[in-house]
Amino acid sequence: MVSGTTAAAGRTKAPKLAERLVGKCPEPVRTYLVLMRLHKPTGVVLYLLPGLWSVSLASDRRPELLTVVWLALAAVLVRGASCAVNDVVDKDIDAQVARTASRPVASGKVSVTKALLFFVVQAAVSLLILMRVNGATALVVAASYPLLVAYPYMKRAFPWPSSWLALVINAYVLAGWSAVTGSLDYPLAVFGLYACGFFWTLFHDTVYSHQDKEYDRSIGVTSSALMFGESSKLWLSVFIALSVTGALWAGVEMGTGWAFHVLVLAAGALLSYQVVRVDLDDPASCWDTFVTNRYYGWIILAATVAGQFT
Repeated sequence: MVSGTTAAAGRTKAPKLAERLVGKCPEPVRTYLVLMRLHKPTGVVLYLLPGLWSVSLASDRRPELLTVVWLALAAVLVRGASCAVNDVVDKDIDAQVARTASRPVASGKVSVTKALLFFVVQAAVSLLILMRVNGATALVVAASYPLLVAYPYMKRAFPWPSSWLALVINAYVLAGWSAVTGSLDYPLAVFGLYACGFFWTLFHDTVYSHQDKEYDRSIGVTSSALMFGESSKLWLSVFIALSVTGALWAGVEMGTGWAFHVLVLAAGALLSYQVVRVDLDDPASCWDTFVTNRYYGWIILAATVAGQFT
């Protein structure tokens, strides 16, 4: 059995800025920041970036900084809310896994009642923030909340929970477009971006799930790692191809220039390299790949900008 402490060791050898900042906060504050996962903000980035792709393409070279700020603040809170409800549902499972046993709810530092209240507050405040952008944006994110709440149950009742996660978090693609246009009427380019984000999520969540596959197998929950098994790298390659195809489709629909297509292909090459180098039986390697795969999203964002000027 692969020990979850191996992954923990790989992640704690050099604390990052976010971990240091959270670590300096008073204990009561730090506990809730950890519940939000602000000490490990990769999840916020993975949620926010697809929304920024849409903002960039919809803005015609002139994205409003305030819109980006509101979307970023809301993304932090929506991700924090999802972590709170996830930790409540998974508290008994988390307590059995070395990597997650220290989470605030699983360890008893935060009660179930307080965690649920924290979820409600974050979910409500995020919608109030998005209302400052426009009602359509808030409506899109609000519509994703039932799916968000249902996600923790998918690993118990659904053989491929990563696909549900991909469905939920890429609602921010729609939110980003609505933030600029104020409309729920989406062109085909948006669905290309959605496909790009959807298959990117399948990629990074499959890698992530390999950290805990032995625990998941013994506990009896489902994951992409267990579903794909020895074929995981083949499926990761398929997800890269489909994600890149979605992005290129969006670029064609929007009439972007050559730089967009070059950068998208470069982003795909980066993920392909990660597939080659990752050791899916080493939790530390899986974590490092999960964290560094965010560069794919940043390159796609750069492509949406550069493609409008070439």
